[in-house]
Amino acid sequence: MKHANPERTGTVSVPRGLSKLGVCSRADGERLVMAGRVRVNGRTIRDPSLRIVPETDVIEVDGKTVVRPERTYLALNKPRGLVSTRDDPQSRATIYECLSGASLPFVVPVGRLDKASEGLLLLTNDSQWSARLLDPASHVDKVYHVQIRGVDHTTTIGRAAAGVVERATGELLSVKRVSLLRTGSRSSAWLEVVLDEGKNRHIRRLLAELSVDVLRLVRVAIGPLPLGTLAKGEWRLLTRDEVRQLSVGG
Repeated sequence: MKHANPERTGTVSVPRGLSKLGVCSRADGERLVMAGRVRVNGRTIRDPSLRIVPETDVIEVDGKTVVRPERTYLALNKPRGLVSTRDDPQSRATIYECLSGASLPFVVPVGRLDKASEGLLLLTNDSQWSARLLDPASHVDKVYHVQIRGVDHTTTIGRAAAGVVERATGELLSVKRVSLLRTGSRSSAWLEVVLDEGKNRHIRRLLAELSVDVLRLVRVAIGPLPLGTLAKGEWRLLTRDEVRQLSVGG
């Protein structure tokens, strides 16, 4: 009988393997392993750090062999106030509430939108496709509409376009493009910001360095895929052509 070998190369931990196979989140996978509910190649596993090859090892959960589900790709219009995670230690509402009751395999976000941000979020169970989209070398454009308040908009646009070094970290925060969409009431304005990289809270951190208040931040496109008319809190499956276009960066 073949047994899992912790020294094999090209492997992942058991919880990560369960996540890659679309069974559950890593946190849930760790709990399943520690409860003795997972077998690998006929052997019950209780060590979450054990390395496996999910594509070739025989994995069972509660006596049922895990079969890789059909690859699934979907777009969600994330509402403000939800976190982009499956397991939140603070028990906050998550994006998975939008998928409640849907007949879907376990999918995970491709990147993140923070709790206060909204708009287009991709989810999938295809880890390789997700990794390609997130790879900085892919330079997939992400377009945001950002409402700001009470500043000299022309100066803000010029300084943002030039890039800003964050004082706390020394990190350069730059954008690919930034332009004025329209002005509003009470000295507010909407900017269009295009990024081809994805640092954590990138736009908010950049504007904070410029002492600019962000009122709303909405992602309206990823690569060639627009948010379009998808209603807030709603989701849809991507077409094969959309998946292909995103795979090659549009």
